[in-house]
Amino acid sequence: MTQDEMKKEAGWAALKYVIKGGIIGVGTGSTVNHFIDALGSVKDEIKGAVSSSKASTEKLEALGIQVFDCNDVEKLDVYIDGADEINPTRDMIKGGGAALTREKIVAAISDTFVCIVDGTKTVDVLGKFPLPIEVIPMAREQVSRELKKLGGDPVYREGVLTDNGNIILDVHNMQITDPKALESTLNNIPGVVTNGLFAHRGADIVIIGTPEGTQFIE
Repeated sequence: MTQDEMKKEAGWAALKYVIKGGIIGVGTGSTVNHFIDALGSVKDEIKGAVSSSKASTEKLEALGIQVFDCNDVEKLDVYIDGADEINPTRDMIKGGGAALTREKIVAAISDTFVCIVDGTKTVDVLGKFPLPIEVIPMAREQVSRELKKLGGDPVYREGVLTDNGNIILDVHNMQITDPKALESTLNNIPGVVTNGLFAHRGADIVIIGTPEGTQFIE
């Protein structure tokens, strides 16, 4: 089974948590694209979606799914999104697709966060995948200096602007043993919009696509 087939397995399995008549929070990325395809098969059973990125919005609308503005929704029952890494306590690194800030916002208004991943994304300790940080452009060098003090090796993601008009620094060479503490520390650096650690708001349910079948961790 290829990695993409495992992603598809996880994405379609997430239909189990779609609530009929509701508005679904939808994330960003290759695994989520499979979920959006799956959501299209039940589009007449839902009211619509709140999306975390322009790319997901375009895909949802192309399938005829109404996309609501986050400001018009008080809360969501469920948010479906992927992760670049997830550990056994359901803390995640996200932001490989540069949508981390909007993903955090949608996650914050959702009662249940369902994380969909293929088996290659599960790790014991976060940090092998470089940690994305969204930064206001004028603060790039100042934030980089602070990240180096914390032991990281920040690399500017060339040619990438977030949907919010900001830049991404990817922090290499960090073993993240206390995700919650680091998430707070990073967010307190002036110029940081947010970082890709989802620990204070981790996943409630994890769906893992594997060659042996779909695993549900609830």
